[in-house]
Amino acid sequence: MSGSTSPAARPPLSLRGRLDAYERLLRLDKPIGTLLLLWPTLAALWFAASGTPRISLVLIFVTGTLLMRSAGCAFNDWADRDFDAHVARTADRPLAAGVIAPWEALALAAALALVAFALVLTVNRATVWWSFPALAIAIAYPFFKRFFALPQAFLGIAFSFGIPMAYAAVRGEVLPMAWVLLLLNLFWVVAYDTEYAMVDRDDDVRIGIRTSALTFGRYDVVAVAFCYAIYLTGMAWVGVFLRMGPAYYLGIAVAFAIAVYHLWIIRRRDRAACFRAFLGNHWLGLAVFAGVALDYALEHSRWPYAL
Repeated sequence: MSGSTSPAARPPLSLRGRLDAYERLLRLDKPIGTLLLLWPTLAALWFAASGTPRISLVLIFVTGTLLMRSAGCAFNDWADRDFDAHVARTADRPLAAGVIAPWEALALAAALALVAFALVLTVNRATVWWSFPALAIAIAYPFFKRFFALPQAFLGIAFSFGIPMAYAAVRGEVLPMAWVLLLLNLFWVVAYDTEYAMVDRDDDVRIGIRTSALTFGRYDVVAVAFCYAIYLTGMAWVGVFLRMGPAYYLGIAVAFAIAVYHLWIIRRRDRAACFRAFLGNHWLGLAVFAGVALDYALEHSRWPYAL
């Protein structure tokens, strides 16, 4: 399989062109990935702090999420640079198109990860220790698509690891509830990333990439429905266990309505509809987080505090 364009064949970039390439490499022009990471992390932060997380801690996790998502995109593009050029949706990515060099992607990924780690060092020792397996999982994910039939499940771990880190930051330890939330969130990730994989199904078959859409085959829509059901039912149980109030369940109900809408529009497996459903999961995650935050605020008058 051919690689990206050689350095000698690339035309020189202006400063503006290079900054634009870096923006696209880091997906700063596409915040959906950051938001899908952010909402469950913030929900965990609110749960761990019983509705009163420090504002400084919220800002650390928001910034860290953005940094690590961008670092992950750069590293993922480096790992997939010989595949992306053969997929219609990814062929114009800077590395796949030969606009920037592979070493630039690695350098940016490393720099952003180091800045994120510097933020973690301001929290506590438990969070620092948990940041190492989080980084290892993020590095391993791109290579799972080569051999693992359900790489979306591994992505689910990577995209959910902000949950135990949030508990570690607030409590100094990872409580059992954090692992329950991680497991439930994993099912949501499999649901929305299967919708994403349904967009590239034909290209993935041709180049030999493994995805959940291919593994589930004709049962892909059913599998997405099952994953949504596990996630939302589990989150309802979490509400019962933690004695959450009406605002929380309203958030779950809105998320359920969004999930049903997604299942309706992907039923014919149209590429554009599947991609639209994937993007819409941002609203599903926001609905769940808003339910958590509003319930603590309205039922218990618990808000973030500045310390």
